[in-house]
Amino acid sequence: MKPEKKAIKITATKPLHLNDIGFRLVLIPFFGIAIPLMTHMTGSSDFTHWKLKLSYGYTILLAFIIWQGNRYLLFSLRNYFDWFNKPLRKIAALILAVTFFTIPISELLLIGWYHLFKDGQVDWQVVNTSTLIIMICVLFITHVYETVFLVKDSETEMVRNEQLERAKAEAELQALKNQIDPHFMFNSLNTISYLIDESPAKAKEFNEHLADVYRYILQNKSRDLVVVEEELLFLQDYFSLQEIRYGAAVLLQIDIPEETTTGYLMPPISLQILAENAFKHNEFSSQSPLCVTVMYQNEKLVVKNKVLRKATGKNSAKVGLANLQERYRLTTEKSIEVFENDISFIVHLPLLKMD
Repeated sequence: MKPEKKAIKITATKPLHLNDIGFRLVLIPFFGIAIPLMTHMTGSSDFTHWKLKLSYGYTILLAFIIWQGNRYLLFSLRNYFDWFNKPLRKIAALILAVTFFTIPISELLLIGWYHLFKDGQVDWQVVNTSTLIIMICVLFITHVYETVFLVKDSETEMVRNEQLERAKAEAELQALKNQIDPHFMFNSLNTISYLIDESPAKAKEFNEHLADVYRYILQNKSRDLVVVEEELLFLQDYFSLQEIRYGAAVLLQIDIPEETTTGYLMPPISLQILAENAFKHNEFSSQSPLCVTVMYQNEKLVVKNKVLRKATGKNSAKVGLANLQERYRLTTEKSIEVFENDISFIVHLPLLKMD
């Protein structure tokens, strides 16, 4: 039976959709009317009422063509240049693109206006002045567009980075969880192998208890948090396995208020790792038993055992403890605290209060 794997989804970067229709509906007619007024293109007294309307219609169309053409260029250039990797190339490309589009088109359309409304008598000073004003306006609007693009790109990049960090954390957490099963099963099989030779009846009893303990691991390894009560019951089941093998040489003391066991959460299979760590690194016997004590203190579980180091001369790699520390960091964003001296080994496990 394999636990269901959690899919990690990262949203792909989508093409930018910019809703600027209102912006264009206001500013295109504004520039189409304001620029001719500024340059006195339509100030002649020989303009009839309808001729004046048609004239402004033409200049608004001119503003529309210039605006839409440059807008198309801006969106097209986004596929080739970006502010994050090539800012200088982006600026150069923008200036060249809008300049080589805006100036020729403006000049041609303005000359066309003179042919339609002034009988081909072109006032080149007005044409040049109008083109310069149009160019300045285009650069300003381009700046506005690119600022919006940059803000949206930054937001998209931040969201993507957050998704990648979360995916990385979830992948790391899953890898750490997957380390629990082989380690626990390996030790359990060694114990059964030992008991088969020493006491077949105890080996059978151990195997039955092991099935209950392993069922808890399978049910909870895919969960990030469990209620403290569940974890304590699992620890008691785990200790029953050790008592089958070691008898009175191992002791478990639990001193935790009932409201704590039901009102707080913690990562699963945390207490078992600390108990297993105590068995692995300490000498104990019926005359000098190993006592593991679990207490509650300031929204933390305090797990304590007396230090009776084995005389093997080997230093512990502390893989299990490092595994637990990393799981706590990824799941709760809190750190466990370890206090060690020649007398005691103490670990503080932070708890999360249930909402």
